[in-house]
Amino acid sequence: MELLGVKEMSVFLFLLLTGSGGSQVTLRPAVRDCSDFTNTSCERCLENVHCLWCFVDQRCMKYPVETIIPPRSICPLDQARWGVCWVNFECLIIAMSVVGGLILLPLVCCCCYCCCKKKVCCCCKRKSHGHDEEEERLAKQREERKQYRKKRDADKKARYDEICKKYGLLQNSDHLYSKFENE
Repeated sequence: MELLGVKEMSVFLFLLLTGSGGSQVTLRPAVRDCSDFTNTSCERCLENVHCLWCFVDQRCMKYPVETIIPPRSICPLDQARWGVCWVNFECLIIAMSVVGGLILLPLVCCCCYCCCKKKVCCCCKRKSHGHDEEEERLAKQREERKQYRKKRDADKKARYDEICKKYGLLQNSDHLYSKFENE
């Protein structure tokens, strides 16, 4: 018997604390069907977020959530309104796409920049590795050209000295011909 008293007491306390008396029952107003707003106004129809207004036949209908974008058979996009009456569905789709693109583009750019800066992604590693190999190859070619130029300059100098020696144009050298001096 005492257990039943505890249950009744807890129910009484719950009702007392939540402020719900037995006579104070509040009912939610019944949600009207979208078709009830047909032939009224766009504003009245769109007060309910589940409704779509079509200007072609002044019809209010339940938004077709299965297809995301309402098909042309229900209402042409340029005549369909959802959310607000002053923006048609075509403009809404274009505006949302532009805003989404403007948000995603910098986000993707920042992610790519950060990944490449830290050399996390494979494309940046490969690019950097290929860049280093390219620099090494070019440095090797420069060095080979420099060595070839030095060798060629040395050969030219040797031929020049040989010709000067042959004709006695070099000072302090043993040459076959000496300058003839008249006295």
